[in-house]
Amino acid sequence: MTDQLGAKAPKYQRIADELRRDIRDGVYRPGDRLPGETSLLERFRSQLPSLSLPTLRQAVALLRAEGLIESRQGVGTFVKENRRLQRRSRSRYGRARDDKQLLTSHLQHEITFAGVAQIPPHIAEAAGLAEGTEMVIRRRTLRDRETGKPEELGASYLPMDYASGSFLEEPKVVPKALFLCMEDLSGKQYAHARDQWLVRIPTATESDLLDLATGTQVIHVIHVARADDGSLLEVSESVWPADRIVVIDEYPITQQAEQPDVPSDI
Repeated sequence: MTDQLGAKAPKYQRIADELRRDIRDGVYRPGDRLPGETSLLERFRSQLPSLSLPTLRQAVALLRAEGLIESRQGVGTFVKENRRLQRRSRSRYGRARDDKQLLTSHLQHEITFAGVAQIPPHIAEAAGLAEGTEMVIRRRTLRDRETGKPEELGASYLPMDYASGSFLEEPKVVPKALFLCMEDLSGKQYAHARDQWLVRIPTATESDLLDLATGTQVIHVIHVARADDGSLLEVSESVWPADRIVVIDEYPITQQAEQPDVPSDI
């Protein structure tokens, strides 16, 4: 058995790696049923003679947690249809300026809260604000329009100077991208953004609202947007099930040496 982690990797990880490659290479396509446990044991015991059924099940559980496969009671285990949402951060603003629609117009928006409140500590830290700062907060749940399945939990935190007393305090979906509304209210344009990404275990509330399977992690992004003069225009955050999203970042590669403000560690 060849594997990316090497012969010293745990057996369940090596099995999961090989099955994952089979799915990637099209050996098992979306909708295909995986072989049963007996067949998989026979296959992998030829390479791992002491393989046990619990170890095999651990490998299958890992792929299930990653969102690659799903088990159907009394039927079997199947490769999931690839319906991962794509986030292309760098083109989102330009597209919304052109079509005047919501950044995620393909999803159904539900505003679960709108009003003035203190921002959470992690938002204060990301934006360089004092803990306990009050802002206009808009919380939302985004769902698949066809199935009603929850796809994203989000919130926007807006400076009181621009958003207080405005229509943004009303729990209604805005008619166009929120950043366009903020540009109208502030008289400034979004000019610089910083995204902070984290993969983590969901909170109990997130797990419930997103209807997550046990073991599924979430991707959490905090987005800080500022105007040319450095003033803060918006902090937003989004939480997605890690098995339902792929982040795509396309950018030109500089041909000359440059010194970034903060070097990359990886």
